[in-house]
Amino acid sequence: MNTKTMVFGMLFTSISALGIAQQQTDSLKIEQLDEVVITDSKFKLRRENSGKVITKITQKDLDNLQGKSVADIINNTAGIEINGSRSNAGQNLNYFVRGGRNRQVLILIDGVAVTDASQIANDYDLRLLNADQVESIEILKGASSTLYGTGAASAVINIKLKNASKDPITFNLRSSLGTNQSQSDSDYAVENFMNSVSVNGTLQKFTYLASFSHQYTDGLSAVSVGEEADVFNTHNGYLKLGYQFSGHFKIHTYTSFDKFKAEFDDGFDFADAANLSTTNQYRIGISPEFSYKKGSITLNAAYNSIERQIQSSFPTQFEAKSFIGDIFNRYNFNDKFYTVLGLNAQQNEIKSFSIPFGETNFVQDINSDDASFTIIDPYANVVYRSDFGLNVNAGLRLNNHSESGNHLVYSLNPSFKKTFKFGYIKGIASYSTAFIAPSLYQLFEPSYGNINLKPEENRTIEVGTELHIKDRVTVSVVYFNRFEEHFVDFVDQGNFVFQYANIDENFTASGIELVADLKLTKKLKFLANGTYTKVDEDLNLRIPEIKVNAAINYQWNDKTFMSLNYQYNDERDDSFFNNTTFMSETVNLKPFSLVDFYISHKVVHNRMTIFANMNNILNEDYEELFGYSTKGRNVNIGFTLSL
Repeated sequence: MNTKTMVFGMLFTSISALGIAQQQTDSLKIEQLDEVVITDSKFKLRRENSGKVITKITQKDLDNLQGKSVADIINNTAGIEINGSRSNAGQNLNYFVRGGRNRQVLILIDGVAVTDASQIANDYDLRLLNADQVESIEILKGASSTLYGTGAASAVINIKLKNASKDPITFNLRSSLGTNQSQSDSDYAVENFMNSVSVNGTLQKFTYLASFSHQYTDGLSAVSVGEEADVFNTHNGYLKLGYQFSGHFKIHTYTSFDKFKAEFDDGFDFADAANLSTTNQYRIGISPEFSYKKGSITLNAAYNSIERQIQSSFPTQFEAKSFIGDIFNRYNFNDKFYTVLGLNAQQNEIKSFSIPFGETNFVQDINSDDASFTIIDPYANVVYRSDFGLNVNAGLRLNNHSESGNHLVYSLNPSFKKTFKFGYIKGIASYSTAFIAPSLYQLFEPSYGNINLKPEENRTIEVGTELHIKDRVTVSVVYFNRFEEHFVDFVDQGNFVFQYANIDENFTASGIELVADLKLTKKLKFLANGTYTKVDEDLNLRIPEIKVNAAINYQWNDKTFMSLNYQYNDERDDSFFNNTTFMSETVNLKPFSLVDFYISHKVVHNRMTIFANMNNILNEDYEELFGYSTKGRNVNIGFTLSL
C-alpha cells in the first residue's frame, strides 16, 4: 500500500468507524448551532440551514493561530491548497481550489470584491493583508457568480476585518519574533519580526478603529541553492469610522494602505539575484445601510489603486485602478422566504511600462485609455426555508461586460435537514454556473493580448451529506464535479509567437471532501479534513491528488491552550524552463508531511496572553515549488496585550 492511500484511508476509516459522515465547516472548529453564515445568501442564517459548502474561521480560531499569515490559516481548509505559503515570505502565492487557480478564486474584504487589475489573473494578493486585522473568514466553495460575479468559480473567500470595541477606548498590541530558516540551517537566529497595534472604541453613536502592522522577514533565500537571504518587508495601515444616525440608518467609511517589498532570485537559472518586487495598495470605501421593517438596503462601494514595480533583468511597472459598487436590497417576507435584489458595477483600468532591450528608459506598453472595461450586473437571489426541513437557495445574474458581451449565470441549491433528539442529518445538492472575464492584461498587452477573448465558463455540481450529534460530533462528505470550457491559455502560435487564446478543449475536475470535528472530552477536540482531487492532466500542475489536515486541540485549563497539527500533501507535478533545451519540462515533486505545535497562556485574563509555535517539528525536507526554498523547523514566540 502506498503512502497516500494509507494516509487518506486512515482518515476515512476513522470517520466511518464513528458511523457518521461530515460537515461543511472549518477544519479547525466544532461549530455551534447558533453560529450564522452570510456568504452563501447575504443573509445572516444559521449554518445548519445552509446547503452550501462553507468554512468559517472565527476570532476564537484566529486567536489560536497567532503568528501565522492569512495564507497559512486558509491553507488548512478542506479543498484548498495555497502553494507558496511554506516558502520564502515573499514568494508568489497560487490558490488551488477544486482544480481551479487564482483567477477562479474571488476574495472579498468586508463583502467587497478585491482584485488587482495589474495581475495576469486579476487576482488579489493575500500577502498584502495582515492576519492581526482580521475578525473572521468565511470560505464558500463552488461556483458563486450569481451572488458575486466574475471570478467566483471555485471559491469565494470573505474576509471580515475587525470592528471597534464597545468600550470608549481599547488599546491592542501584538508582537512576535522567531526564526526563518531552511531545513539545512541550524543557527536559529531571530529573523522574523511581526508587530501590530490598534486603538478603537465606541463613543455613543460613533465608532472608530485605527490599526498599524509591520512584518520584517530575513534569513531564507528564495531559491534553494541560493546563498544570499531574500528580505520580505511589509506595512499595513487601516482606519475605519462608523456612525449610527438612528435606529434605521448607519454608515461606515474606511481607508487603508498596504505595502510590501519582496526580494527574489532568478527563476530561470535558479541563482541568487538582486531582484526586487514592490507593491503599494491604497483603498477607500463606504458602506451605508438603511434598515426598514422587513429588510435593508446596503451599498458597498470601494476604490482601489495598486502600483507594482519589478526590478530585475526585465524591469516593469504597473498601475491599476478599480472601482466597485454593489447595492442590494434584502427583504424577509416571513422568516421562510428571503430575497436579495442587487446591482453590481465595476470599472477597471491598467497601464504598464517596460524598458525595451538595449535601451535605458521606460516606455509605456499598455495605455489606460485603451486598457479598461466596465461591468454592470443585475442579480437576484432567493432563500426558502420550510417547516419540514427543505431549504432552497437559488440565484440568477446577468453579466454585462463592455468587452465580452452578456452572459447569464444561475444556481440552484436545495438541501433537506431531518432533526432528531441526538442532532440532525442533512443532505445537500447544488448546480451552479460561473464565469471568469479575461483580465485587462490578457486583453490588451501589446505582444500577447487578445481583444477577442471570451470569458471562461464553469459549471459545478455538488452532492453531500452531513451529520451533527449535539455537542459531540459534526461530520460530512461532499462530492464535487466542475466542468470548464473556453479555457484561456498562453498558446504557442508558431515561430516563437505566443498569445492568450481560448482553447477548444474542455476540462473536468472532480473529487471528495471529508471533514470531521469531534469533541472527545470537555477539554479535548479532534479535527480532521481530507480532500481527493482528480483533474485532467493539462490542469494538474502543483495540485495534490490527496491532501489531509488534522489537529488535536487541548484546553489544559482556563488559561492554557495547546494544539498539535498535521498536514500531508500528495505528490505533485511541477514544470520549469530548461535553459539548455529551451523547453518547459515536467518534474514530479515527492509527497511530504508537516507537524506543527502551538501553545498559548493567559498571563492576565482578558489582558495579556503569551504564545509560542514550532512549525515543521520534524524538519521535513521537501519541495513546494521546484527549485525554491521551503521552511524547515522554525520557532515563533510572542504576546498580545489589551488595555
